[in-house]
Amino acid sequence: MIEPKSDIEKDILLALQQVFDPEVPVNIYELGLIYGLEVDKANNVVVTMTLTAPNCPMADQLVEDVKRAVEDVPKVADVDVKIVFEPEWSMKMMSEAALLELGLL
Repeated sequence: MIEPKSDIEKDILLALQQVFDPEVPVNIYELGLIYGLEVDKANNVVVTMTLTAPNCPMADQLVEDVKRAVEDVPKVADVDVKIVFEPEWSMKMMSEAALLELGLL
């Protein structure tokens, strides 16, 4: 989990918790799909994330949902979403809340 260093990072993380993976009824933050968050002095944002599977058919939609959610945060200037596959996502990256939501705890 990412620890916010500023109010804008906290707001961005809250916004990301409103984005759900289309195939899993859990938000992408609790799923552990968000690997990094960078905000520069001009409030340009880079979100580094992964997908539950490299061939996810909803990848483009999910990226667009993330971009739109972060753009809606007050004071955000620009948003870049980077998809990475290292480290490979696994269920171990899910939060306890996500595991509970999915009945895995």
